[in-house]
Amino acid sequence: MKFSNLTDRVKGGSADVWDLHYLAKQASARGEDVIVMSVGDPDFATPQAVVDRALQAMRDGDTHYTSILGHAELREAIVERHRSQTGQSVTPEQVITTSGAQNALFACSLCLLNPGDEAIVLQPMYVTYEATIRAPGATLVPVVLDAAKGFRLDRDTLLNAITPRTRAIFFASPSNPTGVALNRQEIELIAEVALRHDLWVIADEVYVDFLFDGEFHHIASHPEIADRVITIGSLSKSYAMTGWRVGWAVAPTAMIANMEKLALCMLYGLPGFIQQAGAEALQHCAGDLQHMRAEYRRRRDLLFQAFSDIPGLQPLLPEAGMFMMVNVQGSGYSAGEFVEALYQSTGVSVLDATAFGASAAGYVRVSYTLPEAKLREACKRIKHFMEKLA
Repeated sequence: MKFSNLTDRVKGGSADVWDLHYLAKQASARGEDVIVMSVGDPDFATPQAVVDRALQAMRDGDTHYTSILGHAELREAIVERHRSQTGQSVTPEQVITTSGAQNALFACSLCLLNPGDEAIVLQPMYVTYEATIRAPGATLVPVVLDAAKGFRLDRDTLLNAITPRTRAIFFASPSNPTGVALNRQEIELIAEVALRHDLWVIADEVYVDFLFDGEFHHIASHPEIADRVITIGSLSKSYAMTGWRVGWAVAPTAMIANMEKLALCMLYGLPGFIQQAGAEALQHCAGDLQHMRAEYRRRRDLLFQAFSDIPGLQPLLPEAGMFMMVNVQGSGYSAGEFVEALYQSTGVSVLDATAFGASAAGYVRVSYTLPEAKLREACKRIKHFMEKLA
């Protein structure tokens, strides 16, 4: 039996780093004493008002085909959110709803890239970017962000990545896994380079609602490149709706038209009752979002202090999100060895950050999507583990 070359292109190269995470999840399901800090699924329940709206929508019969672009109410809510955050004046015709942000990223790749094209991605990067860009036959060109400089974007590194085959720049800000949010100078640099080299810019802003400090800088706020920016968003993390699969893209109308053609073949529209639930979240659940952001910030501070007090560990304080990068080279182990030894000794599961690119070598990614009591117990076990090593 033969398969298309596409199946090889979307395999990616870091699947094995998830093996221990899957083992930990299975052990947890069996009731074993493990603490899973290797995945970013919010531990909060979806807001009750969102659930109630979905149930009522189903009872009212919103269970049939929907518009490929999405319900007008949801798209208008996305427009209002985008306008208030970026200042960019957009219309519902510049919005398409997707099955989560991942679907939007994949659609962008298929609509923009051809075999032989190159796409720049800031690294460390989320694990699916590689397969997403390779799917249409393009090449991912990593712009390696130096851990020693706090994973900040360097001008020369970005410029040196540009070639005549470069077609687009993909980046996530705030970043998964680092929690870094690009500052004004970094955003202006990307805008400058995109204009100079006639590039598309795909801005993945899934974690924007969990910025803890300062002002967030949206590349869509720069009008001079508005005709080449695609902003991707999602309700998955902001409203604890990972399983609902509600995402979107805000882009020029020509791009939305092409994404609509693709969606016609792939999705044929999101379920109507889920779209109503998404509109409810955006319109009426700001309080739930604020509560979750405050809790994540408190957990971040707890972990950062705890890890800072453990000899051999060097945590990086995230500006946003639900993950913390921790340098474990002081343990004497590689990140992969550390993850394995930690789990075998303590039952605490964290993720080898090399899954996100070679620039994250020596780091593990730790999720704080757990209640405080679990986090404190995990920190206690990690401290004892490091003391035994010493």
